[in-house]
Amino acid sequence: MGILHDRIAIITGAGGGLGAAHARVFAAEGACVVVNDINEAAARKVVDEIESAGGRAVVNTSDITSYQDSENAVRQALDTWGDLHIVLNNAGINRDRMFASMTEAEWDAIMAVHLKGHFCISSHAVHYWRDQAKAGNPVNARILNTTSGAGLQGSIGQSNYAAAKAGIAALTLNQAAELRRYGITANAVAPAARTGMTTAVQAMAERMAPPEDGSFDYWAPENVSPLLAWLASTEADHITGRVFEAEGGKISIADGWRSTEGVDKRDRWNANEIGSAIDALLEKEVPAQKIYGT
Repeated sequence: MGILHDRIAIITGAGGGLGAAHARVFAAEGACVVVNDINEAAARKVVDEIESAGGRAVVNTSDITSYQDSENAVRQALDTWGDLHIVLNNAGINRDRMFASMTEAEWDAIMAVHLKGHFCISSHAVHYWRDQAKAGNPVNARILNTTSGAGLQGSIGQSNYAAAKAGIAALTLNQAAELRRYGITANAVAPAARTGMTTAVQAMAERMAPPEDGSFDYWAPENVSPLLAWLASTEADHITGRVFEAEGGKISIADGWRSTEGVDKRDRWNANEIGSAIDALLEKEVPAQKIYGT
């Protein structure tokens, strides 16, 4: 019996890449999986693979950027299996461009799929879980968000993507703080794996190519999925408000923004005094990780 036995999950963008890997691993661990993807054929293929292996899954094509349509994913989980325990927000796209050349459409597309997409299904799921909690029914629910090292550190040529992924990390912290009272935890994972998004550039495709000698496939998306499966399980009900990083066989926690000791004049600063205060702060600063691409 897997750690997700009879847990019911919605996984967005599960027609390929990380989402498909998550869906297969969740199903293998006993979960019932709503495989959400706007590409119905891709979602159907993943569902067929899961069912062929003895798992349980259904296809869902709800548009995660539409608040109204995204509710259908939650309804389908409830209609099919009678409950919902997990929303794993995974769907994403790229519209890479240097900031000086970025178009409004490229900005809006990323915000819609990543940031709004992380809101829509989660919002409907939370309404269901809150109603259950208020009715006195036990709730042990999970929101699992997908952020990125680009959002945690920045990434040259990905201002839109980095901003959206940073927003997702902050959203996770708020969800954790606000929703614990209803039996809901919220955590995020920043994965690094071989997917259509990461291998669109030839250099990345070559770097992440599977080894030819049959050794450990470091960049396989399935390497990330067990962390998500554990976070989705009842074993993780004490973990919330965390941002994890996962690649290969490595799991780490991303440490967030923290206030430093500061310089306190205990009075209003004059503009010509600020330079010396900043110098004092920089002397004690722990440098941030470098921005990707620098």
